[in-house]
Amino acid sequence: MRAYFFSALSFLVFGLLAATGCKKDESSTPTVTVEVISNVAADPDTPYTEQFTFYNLASKSVVPNTDSASSAWDIGFRGTTIIVNGGAIRTGAGGAYIYEGIYDEFLEVPADAVFRQDNSDGDLAIPTGSGNGWYNYNFMNNLITPLAGRVLVIRTASGKYAKIEIVSYYENAPAT
Repeated sequence: MRAYFFSALSFLVFGLLAATGCKKDESSTPTVTVEVISNVAADPDTPYTEQFTFYNLASKSVVPNTDSASSAWDIGFRGTTIIVNGGAIRTGAGGAYIYEGIYDEFLEVPADAVFRQDNSDGDLAIPTGSGNGWYNYNFMNNLITPLAGRVLVIRTASGKYAKIEIVSYYENAPAT
């Protein structure tokens, strides 16, 4: 049961505000595009390995694991662990800031926002564990649910910004 449970998991439907989609108009006010990306795999094809599924926010595509030591990816997924391409153990300039509030109300990065980076496997930009970063785990019914009001603000490997709201952890959800 456990093997099936984890191999069937995928991050689903997260709204994405990609700075790569931003363009400045004549008044220097950025215009923003919002896109919904569904069923991004949280587990690589070979479950229970140390590999992540790497994702490039600008191209909206999965990056091959062979490019893990490059700046070709911005965010990586493995089970409930999310990594960013920045910090002492990464090659990019990425980082993450967790905004607590409503996704639609987050319109700009506050001047005092601290973008954390991945400095070691135990010191990640997005904390791991139930209630620490983006999700809760209910051991009674074996469900992972996103924390309400948690928006992941990602500084990409190239220094641009995106905001992500994870709506469901399960493939093809939310269903009733």
